[in-house]
Amino acid sequence: MEKPLVSADWLHQNIDNSKLVVLDATMRKVTSKSEEISESKQIKNARFINIKNSFSDASALFPNTMLSAEKFQEQAQELGINNDSLIVVYDNLGVYSSPRVWWMFKAMGHQNIAVLDGGFPEWKKAKYPTEGKKEFVSEKGNFIANYNPNCFCDYKTVLNSIFDKKIIVLDARSQERFSGTIEEPRKGLRSGHIPSSINLPYAELQFNGKMKSSEELKKIMSSRIKKNGNAIFSCGSGITACILALGAEISGYENNSVYDGSWTEWGSLTELPIEK
Repeated sequence: MEKPLVSADWLHQNIDNSKLVVLDATMRKVTSKSEEISESKQIKNARFINIKNSFSDASALFPNTMLSAEKFQEQAQELGINNDSLIVVYDNLGVYSSPRVWWMFKAMGHQNIAVLDGGFPEWKKAKYPTEGKKEFVSEKGNFIANYNPNCFCDYKTVLNSIFDKKIIVLDARSQERFSGTIEEPRKGLRSGHIPSSINLPYAELQFNGKMKSSEELKKIMSSRIKKNGNAIFSCGSGITACILALGAEISGYENNSVYDGSWTEWGSLTELPIEK
């Protein structure tokens, strides 16, 4: 996979590739009050990857916590994923939760993965064939995880970065949540943002449900990340931070990290400083 983003046309042309694995990473928006994801169709032979349950640590204090390498490998194998699988991941909201799956697999050493630009809406817009949703049944894959701990970081790393001018924390939440002018969706959670962090709402990287052009993304990212600097991406609970990670990679920025606990953790730990 040459790029971290592929078009609906590309996927349609390669849909019968024997090594292709299409993952449906759909989940409801964290800020949505609806529990339903109203879509009865999927891309041909898509396999649903359950971020909230199977691919998050259910024993963790905070939502969407990354699995251990051993557990991730086990779950990936259950999905029939092999070491040589060519993975394309999409979601029903355009580009929302799919970058989280893209980033998790990259963290586990699998580079042959890309996000479907525009997701399922773009696939349907092109009138490419769909099928009714079905449960995936197949032999276990041979996927082996090779975890890169630099892809995710904890609050201690973020706290230290406040005093490191080479590292910038970019927050993907809305401007209202970042500034603390509205309450957080998670009841009882403090409002505000990490000191010295910069607000970059993930929606600013998108247009009509698709990622902006590489030229536009480079302009956005270069105005936030120093030429030889690194970035830590944060959000509410580690999902949309990965959209920023996707935008950064498209723009040529590497060696960045996602703050897994994000604001749900930072805002819950009362000993940590906040700004509004």
